[in-house]
Amino acid sequence: MSKKSNKKYLDETPLDDYEKELKRFLDKERLVSDPNFAENKKLFEEAAKNFVELEESKSITLRIKKKDLLKLKAKAERNKVPYQTLINLLINSYTEGKTKLTL
Repeated sequence: MSKKSNKKYLDETPLDDYEKELKRFLDKERLVSDPNFAENKKLFEEAAKNFVELEESKSITLRIKKKDLLKLKAKAERNKVPYQTLINLLINSYTEGKTKLTL
């Protein structure tokens, strides 16, 4: 494929609004280098690493009354999900503010 036909293909590729804005800046050569690139790169790499770590699962040990565990397992079975998944969903719902508890 020649460069001319490749450029034509790229010019015909549909772009969203953000991509159109970037293309305008590139066409006008208005993008400039970041003078703090190395420092900012480290900052973003650390943020990405922290995000990945926060998304990982962590095993915990939990003490629960037998009657509560039996009820929880029964509800999980009725909904066809493992009881650990149900516990995880309940914790997530609470931490995201979707479920309120009276303490």
